[in-house]
Amino acid sequence: MSEGGEKTFAPTQKRRQDAAKKGDVLRSRELSTLVAILVGTAWLKFQGPVLLRGLEDVARLGLTWDRAMLEDFSPARIVFPILSAVLLPVLTLAGAVMVATVVSQLAFSDGRFVGANVMPKGSRLDPMAGLKRMFGPTGWIEMGKGIAKVGLLGGIAYAWARSEFATLSGLAHGDLQGQLVLAWGAIVSLLFWLCGGLLIIAMVDLPIQAMRRLNRLRMSHQEMRDEHKESEGAPEKKAAQRQRQRELAMGGIQSAMREAQFVITNPTHFSVALAYDPDKASAPIVLAKGQGEKALAIRELAAELNVPMLEYPALARSIYFTTRERQVIREELYAAVASVLAFVFSLKRGEKPTLPTIHVPIEMRFDASGRPDPQAGA
Repeated sequence: MSEGGEKTFAPTQKRRQDAAKKGDVLRSRELSTLVAILVGTAWLKFQGPVLLRGLEDVARLGLTWDRAMLEDFSPARIVFPILSAVLLPVLTLAGAVMVATVVSQLAFSDGRFVGANVMPKGSRLDPMAGLKRMFGPTGWIEMGKGIAKVGLLGGIAYAWARSEFATLSGLAHGDLQGQLVLAWGAIVSLLFWLCGGLLIIAMVDLPIQAMRRLNRLRMSHQEMRDEHKESEGAPEKKAAQRQRQRELAMGGIQSAMREAQFVITNPTHFSVALAYDPDKASAPIVLAKGQGEKALAIRELAAELNVPMLEYPALARSIYFTTRERQVIREELYAAVASVLAFVFSLKRGEKPTLPTIHVPIEMRFDASGRPDPQAGA
């Protein structure tokens, strides 16, 4: 695509999808941090007592010795209980945090994992590029964000410490188990307070990242034209496709058109081919009808076979929407079609009749979409 011109147009859906395939998606590290810490804190809140009891058992096991253990020392008898008591809860915590982090990122990338983002890139090892990022506009912005985050989270931690001062002072009193429970609750409380601060940071960062991505993906007028041309296809390709569609349509209606006595057109959107044989039916029969490419195919075959074509838009639409192929026309249209049929027979006799004026009943008038249209003319 051309990159010239001022990029003032909002990105199209295709532009966004192409960028997402290349890994350029809406991404907020602040949101990922919030989700990871929030999930971890929730786990500590509800599953923490289990881990705490496990740590208590590990401490008791590691500090308790008897003569049998000294005479027959086996590290496995100590290591395996420690692993079973601590390792499983820790792995569960790590797995929950990892899953939450991945899901939070995939939610903003259409559920698409881009392997190219985890592949090593030489540009990331370029020291000059690294210095440019550090001391360029982006680096200053990130440094300012970092200072603001430290200030906000530090203020929240200070406010928490003041509100929990009485609880923290009580840690020096009571038994060890009570102290551990109080300390655990205090840590979980602090983490939830910090999650509130991270939520504020994420709510500020996410719109900023969305705006930055929007600016990256903006398009110039030439890019818009190139994309439209690419999506629509080259004129030669479109013409070839229409020709194939027309040939397919012709193949399906050639036999019907050999029987047709006249064709009524819209003049360009609809075509219906009819014939009247009193020995077969009491009214004209619709041999073929079509819209778009099929309508064009009917007109082309009619021209090749010297079948008369008459332009009556309202009548063409009425027959098209009310009659199936190989069926007789509706009774309400007898008078209008009879006028056209008389005109055609006069032409075949070599006469030069005047094109008749026909009337289509109001209830039989339709627009190009098939909706009733009483205002449609003949």
